[in-house]
Order: sequence, then C-alpha cells, then structure tokens
Amino acid sequence: MFRVTVREHIMVAHSFRGEVFGPAQRLHGATFVVDLELARRELDANGIVADIGRLSELLHAVLAPLNYRNLDELPEFAGRNTTTEVLAQEICRRVRGRMVAGELGEEADAFEAIKVTLGESHVAWASYETTLRAP
Repeated sequence: MFRVTVREHIMVAHSFRGEVFGPAQRLHGATFVVDLELARRELDANGIVADIGRLSELLHAVLAPLNYRNLDELPEFAGRNTTTEVLAQEICRRVRGRMVAGELGEEADAFEAIKVTLGESHVAWASYETTLRAP
C-alpha cells in the first residue's frame, strides 16, 4: 500500500458539555495540526499516489471555513461536542466529498483510504479513516 500525507493547521475556539471535560467546558482555544493521508495499492501513471500540491490545496480549502472560528457557533456542530475525534471525522467527510466530486482528478476510486489525524498536542492526537467507495 502506498501512502502520501500533507499537513496544515487550524486555530479554533470551542467549549464542551459534560463533566468529563472539566475546565474545557468553558470556551477555550485550540490549535490542531491536521494531517491528511491518502492510500492506494498502485501508483498512478505518473508514479505518485496523488499530486501533493493539489492535495494541499484541497486540505486548505476544506479547513478554511473552520479556521479562526468558534465552532460552537457553526450550525453543522449544533448540539455536538467538537472533540478532536468529531473534528477528524467531519474534516474527513468534507475531504471525501470533494474527492468524489473530482477535485483530485478522475481516479478517485483508485484510493483505498482517506485518513485525517488531528494533533492537539505533542502527546495526544485522534484520527478518522474512511474509503472513497460508498460507505
């Protein structure tokens, strides 16, 4: 399996509901390192998994509506805790949608997996992985 990863970051504000979150129940800021990884069994005709430039642009476009935002105010997160896991899943869903729409070219079905990892510190991170095929 071949894999390629690009990296970006976002800065957000949010709060959590639930005693398990302790002081994070209050509004606070977070900076996440976001890794987007694509996997495929065979390289394309150019000998690559995906064009890193296009993949970087796609990730930047997906993250732009979240960057420097209070996630508590966004309708898509209404009633949900925007944990690292939830954000990884949502970013992955948005990336997948753009790829299925052809933003990385016509070979979307050649990819085995899309994985988004959010690093919230140097000691903690969470990931979500899906495929491009119908779930």
